[in-house]
Amino acid sequence: MYPDFSYLFHDLFGTQPDNWAAVIKTFGFFLFLAFICSGYIFYSEFKRKEREGVLKTITVDTTKSGNFMLREIVLNTIIAFFFGYKIPHVISNFDEFKVDPAAALVSGGGNILVGLISAVVVGVFFYYQSKKMVPSSGIIEMQPHQKIGDIVTYAALFGILGAKVFAVLENLPAFFEDPVGTFFSGSGLTVLGGFIFATIAIFFLVRKLNIPFLDVADAGAPAVITGYLVGRLGCQFSGDGDWGRINDTAKPDWFVFPDWAWSYGYPNNVSKRGDKMADCAYQYCNEMNPGVWPTPIYEVLMLGIIFGILWYFRKKIKVSGVLFFMYFLLYGIMRFLIEFIRVNDRYEFLGFEFSQAQYISILFWFIGIGGMWYLNNNSKQKAITT
Repeated sequence: MYPDFSYLFHDLFGTQPDNWAAVIKTFGFFLFLAFICSGYIFYSEFKRKEREGVLKTITVDTTKSGNFMLREIVLNTIIAFFFGYKIPHVISNFDEFKVDPAAALVSGGGNILVGLISAVVVGVFFYYQSKKMVPSSGIIEMQPHQKIGDIVTYAALFGILGAKVFAVLENLPAFFEDPVGTFFSGSGLTVLGGFIFATIAIFFLVRKLNIPFLDVADAGAPAVITGYLVGRLGCQFSGDGDWGRINDTAKPDWFVFPDWAWSYGYPNNVSKRGDKMADCAYQYCNEMNPGVWPTPIYEVLMLGIIFGILWYFRKKIKVSGVLFFMYFLLYGIMRFLIEFIRVNDRYEFLGFEFSQAQYISILFWFIGIGGMWYLNNNSKQKAITT
């Protein structure tokens, strides 16, 4: 496993682990890559829907808010202050930052003078930029894809928040022991929570922008699956603890894949779980023994199939929202099945003992089937009346 890039470079070039490359955390890198890949798919689908006339030009009245760029100015000023405040602390405590970047960033250490200077410079810059961009009439026309930056930002922020909230709910004892460390840890994200929070945030945002939510959701369905797939690769390569239960059974003859795809020990895993590895003097020296189900691999394979299905039907389905609800159904089935071999608490309800994710997955089945039925039926009714 590669908890950070120093371990990857160790395997590739023979360099010493826990060096300067340790600042690049593998899970964080894949999380960033997931946003990039997801954003690209989302953008390409937005542009396609604009070419096909599904998404039309929108008008924005900048006079309603007094200053169209006010949010952008405030947001970028806050970001500039944060980085200006923290960068001196990171430089002077780089060894601490290498080990746990999240903990170093959320600590109280920093330079307030550098933070204020950075905030003023960036705030003034965006203020003058806003004067050039906003027309005197206050009414501007935009293509929907020009608001993708806002949509993706909302999805990212609320998605990470939702993922962490649901992860905390799945492991409350660990949270109560170390609330700050658990919440701001670079690992431990529940995709279902991220999806739910992000969807709610995007719904209110696009409604405010007068962009049809169901068409946005259809464009987002394959994009979300792409991000989830890349993110699960990060779980696998970093060994973040998001694996399955212990699997000490012999590999059956019908399983034609390598041994590590049946049961895997995740050596040098970032979560530091398992037994101490012999003759290991590095920062991350733990390995699961016996091995566990490598569930991220299975999820990547199933997510690839789901992506292929959504990608195939995205141009064939003409009723807005059906692809989005198809995502609900397919993802719900996948997540329900994989939970049987994952390590999560079980809760009894109506005689069943399922994990939190499985109960939500069952809800996704009904939402998916019900949504597809309603939208298709509603489309047929409109065709009859017209």
